[in-house]
Amino acid sequence: MLYVILAVYLAVMIGIGVYCHKKTSSVSDFVLGGRSVGGWITAFAYGTSYFSAVVFIGYAGQFGWSYGVSAAWIGIGNAVIGSMLAWMVLGKRTRIMSKHMNASTMPEFFEKRFDSKGLKTVSAIIVFIFLIPYTASVYNGLSRLFGMAFNIPYSVCIIAMALLTAVYVILGGYKATAINDFIQGIIMLAGIAAVVICVIARKGGLSSALDQLGAISDTGIPENTLNSLFGPDPINLIGVVILTSLGTWGLPQMVQKFYAIKDDSAIKRGTVISTLFALVVAGGSYLMGGFGRLYGSADEAEAAATGRAFIERGANGKLVYDSIVPEMLREALPELLIGIVVVLVLSASMSTLSSLVLTSSSTLTIDLIKPNVKGGMDDKKQVLTMRILIAAFLVLSVVIALNPNTYISTLMSISWGALAGAFLAPFMYGLFSKKITKAAVWTSFVTGVGITVIHMVIFSLGFFPDATKAVASLKLNMASPINAGAIAMIVGLIVVPLVSSFTKVKDTEYVDKLFAECKSDAE
Repeated sequence: MLYVILAVYLAVMIGIGVYCHKKTSSVSDFVLGGRSVGGWITAFAYGTSYFSAVVFIGYAGQFGWSYGVSAAWIGIGNAVIGSMLAWMVLGKRTRIMSKHMNASTMPEFFEKRFDSKGLKTVSAIIVFIFLIPYTASVYNGLSRLFGMAFNIPYSVCIIAMALLTAVYVILGGYKATAINDFIQGIIMLAGIAAVVICVIARKGGLSSALDQLGAISDTGIPENTLNSLFGPDPINLIGVVILTSLGTWGLPQMVQKFYAIKDDSAIKRGTVISTLFALVVAGGSYLMGGFGRLYGSADEAEAAATGRAFIERGANGKLVYDSIVPEMLREALPELLIGIVVVLVLSASMSTLSSLVLTSSSTLTIDLIKPNVKGGMDDKKQVLTMRILIAAFLVLSVVIALNPNTYISTLMSISWGALAGAFLAPFMYGLFSKKITKAAVWTSFVTGVGITVIHMVIFSLGFFPDATKAVASLKLNMASPINAGAIAMIVGLIVVPLVSSFTKVKDTEYVDKLFAECKSDAE
């Protein structure tokens, strides 16, 4: 039955790619769907690009284990800040300004908004480099689930997923991705609801499950905190909420959805739909993960005595958090529902992967390759180049993901920290304020990428073990790449207006004209 469900799903996805291939002839069609995508499809494209195996397997497992049911606050933050407010604040303005400037990518936005080819080049390089670890994290989570359901080797899963992504994105571009996202979103909504019900019912219902969770005590986690409203560690929980919610405002693969939407009425519909979608999918995933300790134990003797799964530790001594949710599903779900969940996570992950590779390939082609080709590139050559780069991007991501000891949350945090830390502040301020300067944008690029890379070298790569030990006893987890990403975003929001206050906009006439025309379009 599992194989039948999977085969039907894959056939539909590839069929959509073939169908959309016939309707994709220009760069605008391939990258933005001709800027004619409606509210429902854009909202689902936004949501399914937002949530993938990274959330369902990696983050739900790790943060559910660490914070208990209070991890559901992350999902609420994703819905309110990462979806509703993002659409309300950025949606209409992004659509108008990007259309007026004829910008198809975030680097193009920086070039035309701040009149700087250098900003376009550097931002394109940042996008390409830091989307790779995010893509690898999606493969990691997806492959762990497939390994649980089908007993397929980890490496085989990753390579198969890369090939499937390549087929339907290379064929159909954004329109194929958006249609698939809509179908995948419906599967995700139904599947998450079913999984949460089964996980809680397996432990005797909500009241009983909460009582069992409250009775668990671990090193540094007192009783009755894993089942409490704010959990055992509210400070670090806030860091996760900031990174995973506010971070979407500066991610090129998310913001680009607003470039493609059709009109203002579609934005209003999309705001409501994407918020409800995030509340169900993200809220349900993190709530489910909050009960992870009822299904697994880090103590082998306790696991044997209680019948829970034993959660092993990796080579670095840390728990293999990415195995927690697969173990929960193995125990709580009947075989038929496991098949639906596999398709659910595959749906979420394929949509995220397609968004990532499309963003990366279009950025490189439009912002780096095309400007340096003598005689220019027509639409046919640009689309062909994007398709080749999609394949190259997937290969690089697979190489990283083939290291199973790299945790999903670490990969994603590095990616989101650098991208959102660099782009969020100058993009958001640049949409609404004429006073933001090119120097301020450069400063944000340096601080966002700099904080992330320095933190990664010191803590994530293991080059400075003494530094990691030195901060281990601090209440604020400074070694966490999640907190580093949140800090990078906050620093950007501070330094951009600060630097702009003592530097000048060189071409005020150009900026005044741009804002006047955008205001006219809005009216």
